[in-house]
Amino acid sequence: MAFNIQTFRTRALTAIVFVAVMLTGLLWNQWSFLILFSVIHFGCWLEYLKLTEKIHATIFHPYTKLGMMVMGYGIMLWFCSPAFQISGYGLKENISLPVSAAGFALLLTGIFQKNPVSVKAFGFAVIGLLYISLSWGLMMDFYSDFTIRISSDFLVVSGNFIALIIIASIWINDTMAYIVGSFIGKTPLSKVSPKKTWEGTIGGVMLCVIVMAFLYPLLLYSYSSSAVAFLFGSIALIAAISGTIGDLLESKLKRSAGVKDSGSLMPGHGGFLDRFDSLLLATPFVWLYIQLFIK
Repeated sequence: MAFNIQTFRTRALTAIVFVAVMLTGLLWNQWSFLILFSVIHFGCWLEYLKLTEKIHATIFHPYTKLGMMVMGYGIMLWFCSPAFQISGYGLKENISLPVSAAGFALLLTGIFQKNPVSVKAFGFAVIGLLYISLSWGLMMDFYSDFTIRISSDFLVVSGNFIALIIIASIWINDTMAYIVGSFIGKTPLSKVSPKKTWEGTIGGVMLCVIVMAFLYPLLLYSYSSSAVAFLFGSIALIAAISGTIGDLLESKLKRSAGVKDSGSLMPGHGGFLDRFDSLLLATPFVWLYIQLFIK
């Protein structure tokens, strides 16, 4: 894959705007965090349903699509940590169930319209509740303060800590894989994404782990240790590998639908699914790792 300076410049310029929006949502407070991933949630759903319709040559009733998205949003809110409270009323305890019920009612209304419903297409759409809503729900669960004991070290974790590590890992992995693959990539990684190479993929993962294990802790905490390096490096490794698989999965969906991009959110980057496909799969894998071995 030859290095294209014009493509790289377009991707870099749009990425700057994207990074500014992402960092504002991630770092401001818990509500900006919620708003950010709420927008991402509905954006991913719109594109996923559009791909589903193309793949199965069907058209869902607007109520069916809206019901899916709203019901999924209720699932996402159900995972909100105690940080998301208004005057003592938590989004998880007081809002998630009514939102899910409203979504379910809309879904039933859409199903019983005159439009013929393809069972296979409908089942494929329902998978979005796991693929999209559950993933962003687990991301909301990350937003909580807790203390991690790493060997003899105690690390106080702020609400956006895990999210920042995952997202930084994916960005670094994608960038390094693109650069390494552009210069030395020769062996195609998969038929569904012919531009990806094994050289670029392996180089991206290795450089991602190195940067996240040794440089990121110094920038964030002004110190590092073998235990901290292991924590950051292990999360980066899981995020980079699962994120790459997530990218291939979304490429398979686009190929099945016969489209190049899932949407047109950003020039050179595509739509919501194109931009967040890696994060959608990396989030549940890192969540499992944190729950089983870290928290």
